[in-house]
Amino acid sequence: MKKLTIEPAEPPAASEPCNGDLSAQFHRALSVLAGKWKGDILWQLVERKRRFGELRQAIPGVTQHMLTTQLRDLEANGLVKRTVYPEVPPRVEYEMTPSAKALKPVFDELFRWAQEHGFPTSTGSTAQPAPSLDQGEPKDQPRKAGRRSP
Repeated sequence: MKKLTIEPAEPPAASEPCNGDLSAQFHRALSVLAGKWKGDILWQLVERKRRFGELRQAIPGVTQHMLTTQLRDLEANGLVKRTVYPEVPPRVEYEMTPSAKALKPVFDELFRWAQEHGFPTSTGSTAQPAPSLDQGEPKDQPRKAGRRSP
């Protein structure tokens, strides 16, 4: 009987991480975005800078403590920029960083995937993808939950 051995594959090139590295990078990216409210927070900040109170009103169900925790985590991971203005009372604004804005195609694709594979909005209305980051204020944008019409 002939002895069969499996030759080891060539090690990956220096520029190509091995599968373990890719897996670790993927899990790191997911952990940065994981959290019940992080997607909602980033979705609100796609349009423009927002103050804490605006975010809290626009995201129904989030507590003040949880919103603070999630914003701090997003800031620590470089996705949200927090600006404190030296006023009385202090004014604090949150906005997406360029690295978070680079996630817009991912959000758009998630939206498309959800629509294509049977995950419509719970209200039955047709939601819109995130507004373009390259243009000014979006036209015909969907109403955000928690806002009341005049």
